[in-house]
Amino acid sequence: MSALLEIAGLDKSFGSLRVLKAVDLVVEAGEVVTVCGASGSGKSTLLRCINGLEKADGGTIRFRGADVPKTRSGLRDLRRSVGMVFQSFNLFPHLTARQNVALGPRKILGKSAAEAQEIAQGLLERVGLSDKADAFPDFLSGGQQQRVAIARALAMQPSLMLFDEPTSALDPEMVAEVLDVMRGLAEQGMTMVIVSHEMNFAREAADRVAFMHAGAIVEAGTPAEFFQSPRSEEARRFVRTVLGQQMSVEGRVG
Repeated sequence: MSALLEIAGLDKSFGSLRVLKAVDLVVEAGEVVTVCGASGSGKSTLLRCINGLEKADGGTIRFRGADVPKTRSGLRDLRRSVGMVFQSFNLFPHLTARQNVALGPRKILGKSAAEAQEIAQGLLERVGLSDKADAFPDFLSGGQQQRVAIARALAMQPSLMLFDEPTSALDPEMVAEVLDVMRGLAEQGMTMVIVSHEMNFAREAADRVAFMHAGAIVEAGTPAEFFQSPRSEEARRFVRTVLGQQMSVEGRVG
């Protein structure tokens, strides 16, 4: 594997609040990295800096060996290669599922309408929604909308996928269907950086877990290393909390 994404000394502040503090992270091609930590630790801001939605105040972000561009046209080119899936689905309500997915290939990649429709249909099949291609977002469940959003991001043929809490807006019964799609992407070798509280998914599908606390990546390691023997007190406290919540949920289910 080789480094697809290299972040060094990344800093970001909003006014007097320093949200990212000298963040270092390297993501290899084909690797799945889950970024976890308490709310407000800087996880989402990190993702938004990677794809240029937020401008970093210091440090460097290199993608495929080149600094992330700062110009509008450069960022547009970057986002062709770096897909992002948000908490909210952000689908166009007046377009069908197929039309939502086909829009990027047609408008940005220059595909013909027929080619874009074919790409969209194939991706909807990939995420298990071929039978919903003509449905409008209002007639889809939250889980189905998020799967359409993933298909839409994949339609740009990205080298890297960023997921910002992709299941946090979903009812519990819909979470599994989205995680199944993400698990399939991991098995197919998609490089992914995932901000999530779904720790079971991190255990099963991630190659590494990066733990953030107060704007910094405190430690990173394999899921086994992180969950079985976290090194920092902050990580140990986080793992204890997560495991306690998991046991509580399992007890209620049982």
